[in-house]
Amino acid sequence: MHRLILMRHAKTERAAESGLDRDRALTDRGRADAILMGSVLADKGLRPDLALVSPSVRTRQTWEAMHDALGDVELRIEPRLYDAAPDVIRRLVEDAEDQAGCLLVLAHNPGVHLAALDYLTESAASPSVLDRMAGGFATGAVAVFEVDVAGRCLYDGFLTPKAFGGGAGE
Repeated sequence: MHRLILMRHAKTERAAESGLDRDRALTDRGRADAILMGSVLADKGLRPDLALVSPSVRTRQTWEAMHDALGDVELRIEPRLYDAAPDVIRRLVEDAEDQAGCLLVLAHNPGVHLAALDYLTESAASPSVLDRMAGGFATGAVAVFEVDVAGRCLYDGFLTPKAFGGGAGE
């Protein structure tokens, strides 16, 4: 694996009709932001070979909205990503590292945010990068890491829908 993309699902409704958190769907803004972020990733040449996606409605909808821009990507719905802690996310990344040149993990906060902070800390990212990431991980945001030959994830960018004219995020 030479690249890792960690992404939080796009903006969602506050509650699902069923009352179950897993069933919360994207808002109209969330769908628009997901489409936008798929295009942003594609325009930057960040097309994953493999996408690990949480089984929640909102993560699957985010993926579906992004998919057309990204082309042919192997998709795996990964049940362990639902509300996953950062150590679970990292184990899943390690398990998939020999299966993709570019891996996308699409999941939830706080796990995605904390996993990104862990990778930044381990790679001795600059204080300004750590400060920027410590400020939060908005819906639809993407942290991009280049993976070196030793397997370290090195910061390569933090992209938000707001930075590309999308929703305000949160």
